[in-house]
Amino acid sequence: MAPAHQHHHNQHRHDQHHHTPHRHDQHSHDSGATPDGLPEILDLDAALFAPHLTALTGRIACLAGDDVRHIVDLGSGTGTGTFALLEQFPTARVTAVDSSPAMLERLVSAARERGLGDRVRTLEADAGAGLPGVADADLVWASASLHHLDDPATALAGIRAALRPGGLLAVAEVDGMPSFLPADGGPGELEARCRAALDGLHAERLPHRGADWGSLLTAAGFSVEQERAEPWELRAPLPEGAGRYAFLVFERIRGSLDGRVDADDLAALDRLIDGGPEDVRHRDDLVVRSTRRTWMARPARESAKA
Repeated sequence: MAPAHQHHHNQHRHDQHHHTPHRHDQHSHDSGATPDGLPEILDLDAALFAPHLTALTGRIACLAGDDVRHIVDLGSGTGTGTFALLEQFPTARVTAVDSSPAMLERLVSAARERGLGDRVRTLEADAGAGLPGVADADLVWASASLHHLDDPATALAGIRAALRPGGLLAVAEVDGMPSFLPADGGPGELEARCRAALDGLHAERLPHRGADWGSLLTAAGFSVEQERAEPWELRAPLPEGAGRYAFLVFERIRGSLDGRVDADDLAALDRLIDGGPEDVRHRDDLVVRSTRRTWMARPARESAKA
């Protein structure tokens, strides 16, 4: 990512770019503070969940087949999906699509550092208005990006037009913000209240978050071949960066919820990021949990649509 968006991304100051999100494999960072922290969140998410993403791209490869040459990463953000898919499909090239030139510049720089610059091209575009110049893609990867679009039907029609007949669309979405704290007791209850408050905020700003993408894909002329919900979980010993990841997510949550939760909860959020004994970077009870929902679909044959 998200994924993705996720990444979205590519996830951005997410409300800023709600037409074409950055990729967010973490896609749940639709909160508001410190937009400059988003790239680090996306990169940490990619590193922490790399084994899970490898398993997911392996499943995509099984469905997509061996002849994948052109991949579109829709809402590419810092390139989590781009690089995972380039590794999975060693002869393919990727068109990374994002609305943020800063994200695309970061992705291009990372591609060059990895020696992959000749396999990546970028497209600064609003996916809600189509994918100009993109045709005959073998695979479109949309991680934590579709829920940012104002008009999913129009966007899905554009994706369908960009795919070759028989091409594969892989959609990944995240089920809300990741959770980090023990479910029992005060910290877990605080996290639950934050999740509920963020859900209310997202309902206002991102009306398609949590949508039934299976139905939307079918209505847009796709045939859904696979749909899954998978818990992604990391337990102790946690990989390096998990505490920093939790800190950045809570920092964004704190900025988003200012004025939307009571003063006691804001103070409790402050203690999670203030460097003191309750700071998430110092805790030894963190568990990183996230649910990724995926849909694999192909353009339905014309005869099937008739």
